[in-house]
Amino acid sequence: MQGKTMKRMLIVALSIGLVVPAMAASNPSPASDLKAFQDYFHKRFPAVPPADFVNGPYAMNADMRAQWQDIMQFPPYQFALDSGKTLFEAAFPNGHHYGDCFANKGLGIAQNYPKFDPKSGKIITIEIAVNQCRTENGQKPLDLQKGDMADIVAYMTSTSDGKPIDVKIPNDPRALAAYEAGKEYFYSRRGQLNFSCASCHVQGAGDHLRAEVLAPALGLTAAFPMYRSTWGDTGTVVRRFIECNIQVRAEPGKPDSTAYRDLEYFLAYMNNGLPVAGPGARP
Repeated sequence: MQGKTMKRMLIVALSIGLVVPAMAASNPSPASDLKAFQDYFHKRFPAVPPADFVNGPYAMNADMRAQWQDIMQFPPYQFALDSGKTLFEAAFPNGHHYGDCFANKGLGIAQNYPKFDPKSGKIITIEIAVNQCRTENGQKPLDLQKGDMADIVAYMTSTSDGKPIDVKIPNDPRALAAYEAGKEYFYSRRGQLNFSCASCHVQGAGDHLRAEVLAPALGLTAAFPMYRSTWGDTGTVVRRFIECNIQVRAEPGKPDSTAYRDLEYFLAYMNNGLPVAGPGARP
């Protein structure tokens, strides 16, 4: 029992060390955070190839991986993908298309989101960009968590499959502030259970929680939108953020809140260099 306690204390100490070296450095920066973050997971899970972290628990457990590979012969998100392609390619009543709102007609660009918007000073996720496109073309915004939005973004993301994630933090103090706010949110405890995002996805990464294996924070957002059997459909990453808040008995924010935008910005930046793997599937 003492050995298990010591192991847990060591894991906690190492996870704290992810932040402290970068913050204590003479010139702290997102780049130094990124190196410390990725180095930690590579050292903790040396048998996992770096690009395989995007597969979450299936990179941690051989039995789960085999079951997942069987399921993926007929991906449970295929209906969402087909629906998303149809919706994305359909014209608005004014004759314009979603592709008219994005670089490269919206194809092969998911690896660059979220983005910092210098006009608003806020982070724009790909879902928020889709809604901006809709309102610019006289349409009502969609639910940011599921339904048509999840389907459209699943299709857009699929066109970036395998491309390395490349989220930028421009030389703008507002962009850096958003990144830092996202990092603070990730490591801050909240709710009646007093958990942070890092409690499960840093300290607890690879551990079993009932029948599930907790996914590491590295690669955590790379496979969204995602079909989850607990949902019975496909959802966006902000849907998962809200669900996690509810699970730790914390008051969830609104789907388009600054806090969730910044959190996604931080996590996506930490995934830089990993391949886009969405849409994905999880229990």
